Amino acid sequence: MANGPGLSMAKGGEIYVGTEIRDSVSLLNVLYANQFERESSNPEDLKQTEENFYRGAPPTWLNFHISEQAESKGTGTPFIKRDGCTKLVEQINKSRKRPGIHTVKLFHQPGCGGTTLAMQVLWDLRKSFRCAVLTDSTSDITHVAKEVVNLFTAGSRGYQNTVLLLLSSEQILENLQESIMKTIAEQKIKIHMTVAILLSCVRKEEVGESDSVVLKRQLSDTEEEKFNEKREELSRRFSDKYEQFHGFNIMQTNFSQAYVKDACSEFRKANTPLKTQLAAFLSLLNAYVPGSYLLESQCLNFLRHDEDRLEPFSHLIVIFQPDETSERRVAMAHPMIAQACTELMAEAGVTRSGTARNLLTCLCKDEVPPCLIGFVKDMLTKREMKREENPVKSKDSKEEKEMFSRLILDIQKKEEEEAQSASVLEMASEKFQQNPFFPQALARVYYIEVKDYNQAEKWAEEAKKRDPQNSFVADTLGQVHKYHLKKLESGPREILQLATKAIEAFKHEEQLAEKECGPDMKGVGMRKVSHVFNTSGKFGYLQVCYILYDRLVNQNNTWKRVLTKEESTHFVQDFLRENELLGFQDLINSLRDDVERKCAFFDKFLTYSKPDMKKKDVCNMSECYRKYVGDSPPSHIKEKCAGLMQKLKQNLAETSAGVLSCLDREYTKSELKEITTWWEEIYSSKDSLTALTNYILAHIMLLNAEVQFHSKLKYLTAFKRKLPLSPNDTPEAHMLALMLYWPTDSKKKCDFDLSKLVQDMRRSYEQAYETYFRSRYLRPLFFIGKGQDLNRIVHRKVLEGLFLDQEKEEINDKSNWNNEKIFQDPKVQERLLRVEGVIQNYTVYATVGGTEIAVDANLRNSLWKPRSVSFYLGFTIRGPVAFGIQTKAA
Repeated sequence: MANGPGLSMAKGGEIYVGTEIRDSVSLLNVLYANQFERESSNPEDLKQTEENFYRGAPPTWLNFHISEQAESKGTGTPFIKRDGCTKLVEQINKSRKRPGIHTVKLFHQPGCGGTTLAMQVLWDLRKSFRCAVLTDSTSDITHVAKEVVNLFTAGSRGYQNTVLLLLSSEQILENLQESIMKTIAEQKIKIHMTVAILLSCVRKEEVGESDSVVLKRQLSDTEEEKFNEKREELSRRFSDKYEQFHGFNIMQTNFSQAYVKDACSEFRKANTPLKTQLAAFLSLLNAYVPGSYLLESQCLNFLRHDEDRLEPFSHLIVIFQPDETSERRVAMAHPMIAQACTELMAEAGVTRSGTARNLLTCLCKDEVPPCLIGFVKDMLTKREMKREENPVKSKDSKEEKEMFSRLILDIQKKEEEEAQSASVLEMASEKFQQNPFFPQALARVYYIEVKDYNQAEKWAEEAKKRDPQNSFVADTLGQVHKYHLKKLESGPREILQLATKAIEAFKHEEQLAEKECGPDMKGVGMRKVSHVFNTSGKFGYLQVCYILYDRLVNQNNTWKRVLTKEESTHFVQDFLRENELLGFQDLINSLRDDVERKCAFFDKFLTYSKPDMKKKDVCNMSECYRKYVGDSPPSHIKEKCAGLMQKLKQNLAETSAGVLSCLDREYTKSELKEITTWWEEIYSSKDSLTALTNYILAHIMLLNAEVQFHSKLKYLTAFKRKLPLSPNDTPEAHMLALMLYWPTDSKKKCDFDLSKLVQDMRRSYEQAYETYFRSRYLRPLFFIGKGQDLNRIVHRKVLEGLFLDQEKEEINDKSNWNNEKIFQDPKVQERLLRVEGVIQNYTVYATVGGTEIAVDANLRNSLWKPRSVSFYLGFTIRGPVAFGIQTKAA
């Protein structure tokens, strides 16, 4: 880089940048367009870099440069590109044709060359993109976004070019996209091209079929030919050393277990305790935490500096330095070698649990390097995702977490002693006395596997003590008591005592969850914890109530009338011992009301945002609700409408969310009529905005179910009289107001200030729901269709039904609405009304009577180019949203 680091330009060529640009992208490892050009290197250093890579060290940019130079000079075969390379490049180039920020995903099994492939793609595209690697996916998202924008605009705005960013995390993709767009808008940068393409490269032990690029530990015939050709070159150039190029040879033999077994044969002959122990530590780490390593200084200290060579294992181990500023690192040559060595040690009587304990004893004393703490944490506590395939619908497979980390699972399976996994986690808990995750995992082993609930409670309390404000850590204590309650065979008092402990734990978790803030919310006394709201406390409470109900009712059916509040607790005193309910009356009296409130929360949560709960859990929640609601209203409620509200509760339609989910629950037409009639009667006897809103919404649901119902204009007039609404009124009422009074003709003026109605709805949403729905995809509830009055309000379920006729398969809520494929269906287009608007300053506006009303955009990538547009107007619980945005013909 004789002229300095160069960045590619969209128009071609390069612009040279100084240190100020490099300082502004400190979180990114930038691959410059002219990397290594006009630089001379020591031939021995180049040869050593190649050797390290083929032996199993991670690739460096220099590896690609060396291979490229050898190919151009005709002295070497091309760098091997696995078959996924072409597809990956195609997806990247396709993404570049559209403005905005896009994501391309690569999933790969450990040790199959996934990271090498991703880096190869960046190397090949460095002349046309501004390529970089995110060095730490836990960095502050806002700072990362600013650095991506700095790289995009580097060299002044006339020299912008698309950033191709490689990162190893899926979790931050959506937040990073939002944050980059926000940064662009704040800096008022004018965009004429794709800003960034995020290449997500994620290791997964289990990889299924996907639209993304998937790399497995299996070569195609074409790949085998390439590897065989490269083998001849390497054996010629490196002679005997080639035999120890295990990283390359394992792939060249198509991941042959026989090759790995032969390579690891030295492990059977090992007789040097320190060396064997160190090799065992490395093997365990690398087998269970891909990409892990030990620092060379740690290894030398362990070997007491008098054994600086790891014979006879040296050929199974690689020592590498990722960059000039980093310390040298030591790792096994390949994950398969690490796994084989771990297995060989176990066969020789050196168990996984024993090796883990020795590692904690020998390497985790005094000051432990942060990288090792992270690797040990992942090894002992990180629960991998497992895919549950649906045998009927292949696309309907779901992922859920394993019960424990892979190492803990293997210890339990292969050593067949739960106490061994517990002892490892207990030692880690004592070694790392500030870390809450080791005692949390230990508590889970005790209550799930060992069934020792006292020990489980002890360690769950310890985890809470270490991180008292973390709701996700607090959840474990509630789970301990819940599992114990499931197994408890005892009388009512003991059942109620344990249920009380579980309920108090879950209530405390709820309180913590309410206080936790998302990553973009900062303030005094606020903790930055999670970008999602933790609902486990609320759900755990319902699970405990479900178990409690069954336990008590199974002992005596009279409990039904008490738990549903049809009768007081005195009703069960006759068959209980004296004072058996002493201290539990308040709990028993609170259960029905609390169950109703928490089920109402989940009704909103699952109706207004993308559902992500298992169907079994949703069914159990509904069943719990029905158990406590019973057949009659509580005995102390004497209101005139109590009977009607009881009927609505039994039909799960006593809230606005319940009414709005009637079509999703596939209620019959007669059931919908009854629900509408009950709400009409309630409003007639009690003039409340909620009752009126729910009646009109129920009427709209009826019309969407194609049920003719006598419409009474007086109710719409009554609703109009309540306008304008206050931000303290419910978002559902605000949404109804917007839908009723949004003009069908965009040239016609509205009777109300639409901009104010939209702003008031957003404020209402912020007060009622923003805490719970942060980072969640809000489902569209209604759309403005063709027609008049209530008939023009089209429910989402109706559009999905039209689309299903064409697709013949179940719709995936988020992916379907995110890709907007549904709006390409002629039947859907025929049903909806297109609204005129304009895009400016990265915002879409609906044009109504000459006034521009800001609305949200379903696809933010539609907002990069200022222009006149048309779109379909939908409504989420947050407000109006533009779907299917199209540029208007000039």
